[in-house]
Amino acid sequence: MIEVKPLHPRFAAEIIGLDTAAPITPEIVQAVEAAMAEYAVCVVRNASLTDADHLRFSRAFGPLELPPGSRGRIAKELYDISNLDAKGEIIPFDPNAKAQPIDFERFHTDSPFNTQPTKWSLLLGYVVPPKGAETLFIDTRAVYDDLPQAMKDRIEGLTAEHDMFQALERTGVQFGDENMRRMFPCLPHPLVRTSANGRKALYLGWHAIGIVGWPKTEAWALLDELFAIATQEKYIYSHHWRQADMLIWDNRCTMHSATAFERYQYKRDCRRTTINEYGPERPGIEGAPPAAATR
Repeated sequence: MIEVKPLHPRFAAEIIGLDTAAPITPEIVQAVEAAMAEYAVCVVRNASLTDADHLRFSRAFGPLELPPGSRGRIAKELYDISNLDAKGEIIPFDPNAKAQPIDFERFHTDSPFNTQPTKWSLLLGYVVPPKGAETLFIDTRAVYDDLPQAMKDRIEGLTAEHDMFQALERTGVQFGDENMRRMFPCLPHPLVRTSANGRKALYLGWHAIGIVGWPKTEAWALLDELFAIATQEKYIYSHHWRQADMLIWDNRCTMHSATAFERYQYKRDCRRTTINEYGPERPGIEGAPPAAATR
């Protein structure tokens, strides 16, 4: 019997009694879908630490996004969210890197550089640092609910532009790499979406840098205002990792952020699947070279 235990006053829950290595029945799918529709972020403790089980469980809820490349350390269908190289050793600091890990420790949603937002991400902790590396989440449905009606009226029907390169350039990072630019195109998404349980939500992130039809300065002002409202402490759930936690979140109505840890001292081995609502398995970055689907 699966139980659901809330972890935050507004969202996030622990799913108790779920074995990700066991056969996945229609009843399990229905129960997890219901929990995710209600809470948007769910954690499963003591999940199976095998890539095969991770992939099988994920595929029960939608087709995979396929990573554009990997370090060869894990299954090719998984995103390698770690500080490890192909041999499993800590990647040393690179002073010449154009973007450092800290550049990505901002609230975002996964894969906004697709024509449709992704459904869920499922991140599994194989090795977690003894301290730090919490993952922070925001339920953008709760943020939308609390907006004044005047703001809701103002943003209804607006389309935001998501562009990682321009977002990084705002922080002083310069790429100058046209191949990478083609991999991460600027893509539009509705600023207000309807979530799985019918509630409206903001679709936002640090990579949202424009509004279709608006001057840049006005767009920045509005998006920065919404981002500041959304990232208030009262909206944040902080997940403290245990080994074998599987953390599932809905990219369509949440934002998340990594937090710092001693990445050149402690190993962190997390592996992520990301799934779409429907369609074939396809690359998670539409501008990337096609990857061979596994089914």
